[in-house]
Amino acid sequence: MRPASGSPLARDAMAYVLAGGRGSRLRELTDNRAKPAVYFGGKARIIDFALSNAINSGIRRIGVATQYKAHSLIRHMQRAWNFMRPERNESFDILPASQRISELLWYEGTADAVYQNIDIIEAHDPKYMVILAGDHVYKMDYERMLQQHVNSGADVTVGCLVVPRMEATAFGVMHVDETDRITAFVEKPADPPGIPGQEDMALASMGIYVFDTEFLFDQLRRDAADPESNRDFGGDIIPYIVKHGKAQAHRFTDSCIRAAEEIGEYWRDAGTLDAYFEANLDLTDTVPKLDMYDREWPIWSDAVVAAPAKFVHDEEGRRGHAISSLISNDCIVSGALAKRSLLMTGVKMGSFSCVEEGVILPYCNVGRHVRLKRVIVDSGVRIPEGLVVGEDPELDAKRFRRTESGVCLITKPMIDRLA
Repeated sequence: MRPASGSPLARDAMAYVLAGGRGSRLRELTDNRAKPAVYFGGKARIIDFALSNAINSGIRRIGVATQYKAHSLIRHMQRAWNFMRPERNESFDILPASQRISELLWYEGTADAVYQNIDIIEAHDPKYMVILAGDHVYKMDYERMLQQHVNSGADVTVGCLVVPRMEATAFGVMHVDETDRITAFVEKPADPPGIPGQEDMALASMGIYVFDTEFLFDQLRRDAADPESNRDFGGDIIPYIVKHGKAQAHRFTDSCIRAAEEIGEYWRDAGTLDAYFEANLDLTDTVPKLDMYDREWPIWSDAVVAAPAKFVHDEEGRRGHAISSLISNDCIVSGALAKRSLLMTGVKMGSFSCVEEGVILPYCNVGRHVRLKRVIVDSGVRIPEGLVVGEDPELDAKRFRRTESGVCLITKPMIDRLA
C-alpha cells in the first residue's frame, strides 16, 4: 500500500513518541543507551522508524519524550532531526523527564510522559495526537489511521496487529465486535480473545494511539487525579475509554507501507537479543521482508560524513569480499569475508578474518584470523586477533552473553575480561 495523497489530517496532527524505555531484555546492549537509540540496519537507530513514518505521513510537529540514559538518543536526534523549520509551522521537541510537575517524580508511566508536557503541546495547537512507541521497526502511513479515526467518530483509535491467537499472550489484546469497535482490552492474557470470524487470530496492540487532542487532555487530567492509576496508556487510559467511550481498532494491514517487492506486512519489536539479531539479518535476504531501499518511503537518519566502504586484497585465502551483507560507509574489509552480516559505520576487518551472520555495530575492529558466527558486537569493540566465537557453545557461554538460540552478544567489558 502506498502513501495516502494530500495528508490533510496529518497537517493538523502532532506525533508524540514515547522513547524513555530502557529495553532491559536487550541486556548489555542497553547498559549505556535507551532501546530507541540502539543501532539498526546499517546506519539507522530504532527510533528512526517511528520518526520517519511521521514525516513521510505528512506530520510536521513531533515531540519525543526521553528518560532512561537518553544522552546518545538526544545526540542522535539533534544531529539527524534538526531540519524542521518553525517558519513553516514545523517543530521537533525533545522532552526529557525534567520534573515539570513535581520536584520528586520523573515520568511515572507512558500517559504521565504526555501529561507532564501538556503545556508544550498546547503551544503547537494540534487538532489530533498520534501517540507512538519509539522502539519498533515498521513502515506505516499514519494518515490512513487518522482518516479512520475521524470517519468512525472514535474517542481513541488503537493500532493493532493481526497475530495467531496464542502468540498474542505477550501483548495487550483487543476484544472487538464485527465493526472492530473495541469491547474489551486485556493486558497479556493467558487465553487471548479471537477476532469475530477469525477465531484462531487475535488483535494485538502496537502501542499506537490516535486521539482528538482536547479529549486526550481531559483523559490525562482525569487519570492524573486518580491515586490508583499507574499512569499508563495500555493499563489505564485505554481500558477506561473502552468502558466509558468509543475505542476503535485500526488494523496495520490498512496502513502498512510496502514496496513493490515486499510481500507481507513487516512489524518487529526488536526487544530481545534474538529478535534484534533476526530483524537485522532479515535485511540481508535477496528480497528483504523490509525494504530499506524504498525511495518513496525513506527511513531518515543521521547523514554521517564518511568515506565509502572499501574492499582490499585479492589473493587466495586473503580476499576482501562480502556475500548477502550490508556494508556501511567507512568500512574496510581487508582480505576478509563478511557473509550474511551487517557491518555498520566504520567497521574494520583484518586479513584472514570471517564474520558469518554477524551484526557488527559502528566502529568495531575485527582482528586478523578472527572467526565470528551468530554474533552481535557492541559499538567500539576491538576483537583481538585469533578470537573464535560461535563454534564452542560452552566456551562462548562462559565468556559472553549467549542466548538460547546460540546468538552471542560481545561487549567491551567482556573482551576486557579475556585479557
